[in-house]
Amino acid sequence: MAHRISENCVACGACAETCPINAITEGDGIFVVDEAECIDCGACEGACPVEAIREA
Repeated sequence: MAHRISENCVACGACAETCPINAITEGDGIFVVDEAECIDCGACEGACPVEAIREA
């Protein structure tokens, strides 16, 4: 199951830097996970300083 980034995202980019397959990109004010590419490794979830990432 892929991860999703909530509206609590502060657009710091820590998740995108941590993603091993580059499935996270900057969206409109927040970062976005490409659910088709996400391998559900959880690296982004641990990197988020505001806990805005959860399993979908």
